[in-house]
Amino acid sequence: MAKKIFRFIGIAILSLFSIFIIFIVYAQITYYNPEQKLVLRESNSPDTIPVDSCLTALTWNIGYAGLGDNMDFFYDNGKKVRDTKGRTLENLKGIKQFIAQNKQTNFILLQEVDADSKRTYHINEISAIADTIKIQNVLGLNYNVNFVPIPPMEPMGKVISGIITFTRFTPELSQRHGYPGKFSWPNRLFNLRRCMVANYYPTSNGKKLVVVNTHNSAFDNGSLKTQEINYLKAFILEEYVNGNYVIVGGDWNQSPPDFPLETFGNNYKEPFFILTNIDSKFMPNNWTWAFDPTEPTNRYLNKPYTVGDNYTGILDFFLLSPNVSLQKVKTTNLQFRNSDHNPVSLSFRLKPD
Repeated sequence: MAKKIFRFIGIAILSLFSIFIIFIVYAQITYYNPEQKLVLRESNSPDTIPVDSCLTALTWNIGYAGLGDNMDFFYDNGKKVRDTKGRTLENLKGIKQFIAQNKQTNFILLQEVDADSKRTYHINEISAIADTIKIQNVLGLNYNVNFVPIPPMEPMGKVISGIITFTRFTPELSQRHGYPGKFSWPNRLFNLRRCMVANYYPTSNGKKLVVVNTHNSAFDNGSLKTQEINYLKAFILEEYVNGNYVIVGGDWNQSPPDFPLETFGNNYKEPFFILTNIDSKFMPNNWTWAFDPTEPTNRYLNKPYTVGDNYTGILDFFLLSPNVSLQKVKTTNLQFRNSDHNPVSLSFRLKPD
């Protein structure tokens, strides 16, 4: 009898181990590994942007319409994995309404937009938003995993998501740049492949406007953030040296240089997300960090949102090259009703020669 029990246990252990190995092999085979530079689209008849005209941009991490004010999230020291389908649809409706109100914006830079994910009930949010504002868009996938196995009791499952730029001008070139740095194996098989998307537009004085949409790493020991932001720095400095105009917008997962982290409260010192400022010497002084210091753009997801209770801070903003003139930047405080981020609007001009 004892031999049979031990034999049964042995077979069960061997079977579980075999299933685990098969799962890891499958994850490795299906691992999303695009070229470091990937052309997303090209046009032989792009729009030419007039120099010295007033242009507008908007950046917003929409939290895949699954991180409204009622949510906490297990990655942020909360408990939940996803919201109900009804609330997800309600969040998406609110997001679409705000974007529709701002559809005349020249460049709309969104992060965390799901295309086909279990966490958002396989709703194609890209199509939903595109159908609302009916302008062209470019998607850079940064999360493409068939099955995310955490948390073990309620796995996230399939996640297909990315950053997307809606544009009222036809770009000459749109390119996905994969950021350097990877999580350790096998964690990397189930995690994001961070990237930025750069759109190039010819301007009336023969230069180009380069509009960059970025979403940088959040949960790491700082090494990924450093590699990513250094790559971004080298890229935009080269574009500026080449005579081009550059604006970068997105979710940096860091605060602007010298911005006091305790501006919206002292409870930012949470161990699950180490908030830091971008170094004040990171960019030359003639580059402009464009953000609204009066309103937060992000709230922590360790518990549902209550005004004055959760930590709020600034993670979403723009960076402008010296030949771009900042006109206005404003954060619209939506009280995190439909996303854990608030949208940030920018007005700017391209300086003439």
